[in-house]
Parts: sequence; C-alpha cells; structure tokens
Amino acid sequence: MSGHSKWENIKRKKGATDAARAKIFTKIGREIAVVVKQGGADPAGNAKLRDLIAKAKSNNVPNDNIDRIIKKAAGDGDKNSYESMVYEGYGPSGVAVIVECLTDNKNRTAGDIRHFFDKFGGNMGTSGCVSFMFSDVGTVVMENNGADEDKIMEDCFEAGADDFNVDDDVIEISCDPNQVSSVREALEGMGYKVLSAEAEKVPSNYTTIEDEDAIKKMGLLLEHLEDDDDVQNVYHNWENMPVEEEE
Repeated sequence: MSGHSKWENIKRKKGATDAARAKIFTKIGREIAVVVKQGGADPAGNAKLRDLIAKAKSNNVPNDNIDRIIKKAAGDGDKNSYESMVYEGYGPSGVAVIVECLTDNKNRTAGDIRHFFDKFGGNMGTSGCVSFMFSDVGTVVMENNGADEDKIMEDCFEAGADDFNVDDDVIEISCDPNQVSSVREALEGMGYKVLSAEAEKVPSNYTTIEDEDAIKKMGLLLEHLEDDDDVQNVYHNWENMPVEEEE
C-alpha cells in the first residue's frame, strides 16, 4: 500500500468489485471485533472503535453491519479470538514487505504468507528484517472543500497535523500515529469530510523494479497477500508500482 498516496488506495477500494468489497467488509469487521473486546462497545469511550467505525463508513459498510459486528463482539456468544501477527520479508528485486494480520490460527496464516513469498520470487524473513526501513505515521485524508491553502494550513495545524499536501480532490495530512483520532475529530468539527484516518507504515526509501517478470511477480505477491482473509494491511517500498486507472 505504501509507496503511493493514501488517496490512490481509497479510490481503488471504492472502485472494487462486489467480491473485493465483501473482503474489505470482513477485514474491517475483524478489526472492530478486536477493539471492542479490548476497549468496550461504546464508541464514546473507545477511540479506536470510533476510528474503525469511520473507516467502515468510508468504505461503504452499511450501518446495520457495523452495529451487528459490535453487538456480536460485545456478547458472550462470540467465540472468535484473533491474534495480531506481523510478518516481514523481501519481494522480487529486494522490495521490503510488511504484512499485518489478525488470525485465529497462527500456523495456517504463517504457512500461507510464506507460501506467497516463495511462489512469487520473494522470501519471508525474521522479525525486524525490514521494519527498520519504515516509520509509523498517522495519515488523514479528507475532501478538498475548495478553501484557500492558507485556511487549510491553519486548520490542519490547529487540528494537530505535522504536515499536509493539497491535491485537486483531497487533502492528505500526516500526524503523530497516536493522534489520528483527535486530528480526525478536530477536522470533522471544522466541517471537513474525512475519507480515511489511520496509522500506517511509511518507507524511508524506495526500491525500483526494472525487470518485467519481477514486476509481474511483485504485483501477484501483493495481490495474493491483500486477498488473504487473515491479512489486514500490506506495506512495501516498491516505488514504481503500476497504478490502476479508474474506469
């Protein structure tokens, strides 16, 4: 995901097929279930849950689905227990890859992730082998409301942003990853429409792939990783990743 603007990822998700959209719903639902069990079912007292509800709505998850997931996770009837796992490795041409998972079966997930790396010309490494190349950054993306840049700058920094970038369609903001909730809520309070707000891993340097076969394999590796139900996020430092055109 990293290596391109967050907005490109959002546009790609919004244009996803029904099958891909269902997977997005499943992944967000799994995240919601985990934070409800950790911090309770009341969004007012659970900032992570508020962020995930906003994320679900920005991905067009119906409110009924969100409510059902929260109630199920808060009840005694939900026996699912997901564990957070992080896998690291290298794709073709030495591209650094971090895979964040939520799984109810570590052996199955580790085997699947290793298989994808092996099949598409990469190799899964040990913990910490590539994470030193990435920094944790809070990223907030909101619609460009047409305000002049001085006003946008004033609002962003007042909300707690470290930096911002104005595009034709959106404004992308970086902030402390622990301040994502407060920054999002401050901007929404100012009347901005937030499209995405979450912490992500941003690479400190990028790798370019020249070989056509390696480009194809790297694309397939990312596709299979992101399609796996246990995988929540995939971060990489592939600089020249092809961008899908909007139809």
